[in-house]
Amino acid sequence: MYAKNLAPKPMNLQQHKTKRRRGVVLTSTGIQRLQEAIISWEIIKNKGYRLTLEELSRQINISTKTLSRLWSLSKGVDQKTLKLCFSAFKLRLQEEDYTVLNAESETDILGLLSNNSSTQKDNFSQFSTYQVENYWSYPDGPVALDSPVYIERPPIEELVYREITRPGCVIRIRAPRQMGKSSLVLRLLAFADIKGYRTVNVNCHQIDDNCLTDLNKLLRCLCWKIAQQLDINPNLDKEWDEEVGYKLSCSFYLQKYILKQSDSPVVLVLSDVDRFFEYPQITQEFFALLRSWCEEARQNQNWQKLRLVVVYSTEQYISLDINRSPFNIGLPVRLQEFTQTQVEDLARRYELDWSPGQESAQLMSLVGGHPALIQLALYHLVSRTITLQELIKEAIANGGIYRHHLWRHWIKLQSNPHLVKKYADIVTTPQSIALDPLDAYKLESLGLICFEGDRILPRCELYRTYFKKQLHTTMV
Repeated sequence: MYAKNLAPKPMNLQQHKTKRRRGVVLTSTGIQRLQEAIISWEIIKNKGYRLTLEELSRQINISTKTLSRLWSLSKGVDQKTLKLCFSAFKLRLQEEDYTVLNAESETDILGLLSNNSSTQKDNFSQFSTYQVENYWSYPDGPVALDSPVYIERPPIEELVYREITRPGCVIRIRAPRQMGKSSLVLRLLAFADIKGYRTVNVNCHQIDDNCLTDLNKLLRCLCWKIAQQLDINPNLDKEWDEEVGYKLSCSFYLQKYILKQSDSPVVLVLSDVDRFFEYPQITQEFFALLRSWCEEARQNQNWQKLRLVVVYSTEQYISLDINRSPFNIGLPVRLQEFTQTQVEDLARRYELDWSPGQESAQLMSLVGGHPALIQLALYHLVSRTITLQELIKEAIANGGIYRHHLWRHWIKLQSNPHLVKKYADIVTTPQSIALDPLDAYKLESLGLICFEGDRILPRCELYRTYFKKQLHTTMV
């Protein structure tokens, strides 16, 4: 019920502005310093894997809500919070890292953005940081549900929305890292919520290493996560019966305890499941269990409530029995690179005034249609910190705005000397070379190669140029 006839007391507008607490926001310098420090930490401490918002929250010891405010760059946070963020990554907060978000500056900014006069356009450069703050977040991680820069790739979205309504369905989403898998999953989960389904999203990189060497620990951990996300008391000690075996105990727990309590379908998303390939002692058994749940759904009404979504970067590093593998059933979804039309559509959404077939072709000659690299380029171009020609020149010379992206790949390559040699052959040989399927799987999962018919090539010219230079320096 809304209160009626409660007119607000008159307040002087200027007085109201003065009393509002604005806080501080990051400047472009602060964003860059903090992003670089986080990326360095991820490479050194986290094996190159990006931190999720929840993991970053725990690392800094502030709430995810506060972090979201910080990254949105449109809402102020207090200076103490900013110091905490910087100190968590061994940085000292400096004056050029932030600016005070006060009423006067905000009024000027909003007025500027709402007025398209030529005079204001001429003076726009001094407010370029604020343009980014009000419109675009730094492209790091999944594209938010309310973001205008999510590009659909028909008919993929329609296919997964339709499939998730089928009882006992399985959807397999495959693509190299940073191709948009997480963004698609966000939208699939939102669609499921609208349908009244219950949803669980498990990122396998959040599972402790010690759980991946013991099948019982892994299955208990998975069941605990499922129960927690469904707001069900896990009650594992009472419901878990190890005497019948770990896989049977897990299956009975899901069927008789979890699914039985739900009147609605349960969508279970397992992301980055290819992490399990590094632990062959549990891989066969775990994936055989997933396959058995899918087969149970064909005849068991309770199991039909389960809608399974498996997300991964590569097929497999080890051989799985074709009759026990979950990777040959259900709806397969492969995410491809953006087309030139999609890149130009995205540029329009970033409000860049590009000529058809010109700037998009120049950018794609460097990075192809790689979604993450395209998004990063457009973000920097709309912030007016660099021109397209400068971006391409610097990227070829030293990595430019992509140096941290390339650095992460380089660190991962160096951890596998055998792959370094194979990739050196790929980037230095004009013609395609033959690769062992296992090496091809690993390089594709990293997103470093692409297939053109039977040919194996570097994913884009940026990779060819950068890694050719790096590998030459290393091997000399």
